Amino acid sequence: MKRFKIGIIALALILSLLGCATVPHTGRKQLNMVSDHQLNALALKAFNEVVSKEQECKDQRIKEIVQRVSDRVSKAAEAMDKPGFKWDVRVIDKDVPNAFCLPGGKIVVFTGIIPYVKNEAGLAAVIGHEVAHAVARHGGERMSQQLALKGAVTVGGEVLKKEDGNLDSKARMILGAMGMGGMIGVILPYSRIHEVEADRIGQLYMAAAGYDPSESARLWERMAKINKPPVPVWLSTHPPEDERIRKLNESLPEARKVYDKSQARYGLGGPL
Repeated sequence: MKRFKIGIIALALILSLLGCATVPHTGRKQLNMVSDHQLNALALKAFNEVVSKEQECKDQRIKEIVQRVSDRVSKAAEAMDKPGFKWDVRVIDKDVPNAFCLPGGKIVVFTGIIPYVKNEAGLAAVIGHEVAHAVARHGGERMSQQLALKGAVTVGGEVLKKEDGNLDSKARMILGAMGMGGMIGVILPYSRIHEVEADRIGQLYMAAAGYDPSESARLWERMAKINKPPVPVWLSTHPPEDERIRKLNESLPEARKVYDKSQARYGLGGPL
């Protein structure tokens, strides 16, 4: 057991030297083992695969609105945090209430989200949230966590081996717990942190883009009505809607200050 602890401490020291970044607007330190070049290359490949396989939206009005709102939010993100992304926006005709922004600024919005956003400000809340994930490098952090977890299992396996090179039953039990419990106890809680961070940062982006930031909480009130299978909170990668709404209302005063200073104020914008 002593050798196991020494191995894990050594791995932790190595990881701390590999890279540490700071999330904008929150100040949280994050593990950074994947370069922006690597991350953006992987994201571009994934983006091209999605847009090549899915049906593009034919509704010109919806496409123009999504493009306009995305342009405003991405410009706000560039002005505030300067990620230097090459932005690209696509609207996919699919009844899925979702959207995402990949590292490098590749935005995809599914038409299934439109009934829930209701207006441009609601759409700005969605896009702001997804853009925040990319600017905060949450994807790279998740990859780094998975790489670190695999490294911990490898190191643990080496230091727990018996002299004959095999693992005893106690060692197998510990590594099994790390493989399963480590994923639940490390990766999933960070995912919930990512969601809360993206809510807060995205609210700032939509406010800087000129959209009423109070619509972000109202959006999640509408999203809460989507029928989803029950998932225990401790296993969920997303915080409960009531928690998100509470935190968005708590951060609203900060976002309102940004909104009041924005060059153009669109309020809720046009309906969708």
